Amino acid sequence: MKIAIGTDHAAYDVKNEVVAFLKSKGHEVTDCSEPDGTRVDYPDIAERVAHLVLKKEADHGVLLCGTGIGVSISANKVPGIRAALCHDAYTASMARQHNDAHIVCAGARVTGPEVIKQIVDVFLTTAFLGGYHGCRVEKIMALEKPTAASAA
Repeated sequence: MKIAIGTDHAAYDVKNEVVAFLKSKGHEVTDCSEPDGTRVDYPDIAERVAHLVLKKEADHGVLLCGTGIGVSISANKVPGIRAALCHDAYTASMARQHNDAHIVCAGARVTGPEVIKQIVDVFLTTAFLGGYHGCRVEKIMALEKPTAASAA
């Protein structure tokens, strides 16, 4: 599987552990982070990862920052992207099964590296259930389109 990963400076060391983990599982990894861990604004990294996923140059994305909040908010501003902030294996599983999320986000300052690796692994190995969840995902995506009420 092709995975795009990115982080700001706050999660740089953990990102390197996750990249090694992904490669050990046979994934092809594109690292959108700054190469030396220099200070960077997380919206820039989130946008890079999101666009690779949208262009189908990556099957899924992984975004890390201090809390995971900033990268998840940023990635979700890119039309067509569903990014989920996950704290454990359960939330990662639900992000895929129920929400068909494209990108998993986590925070290196609030979640340990081993848990983050577990989150990523579960996210990448869990399938979307479809069915009535598909209707809900369609409703989520429809929120990106302007409505008469929002135009007023």
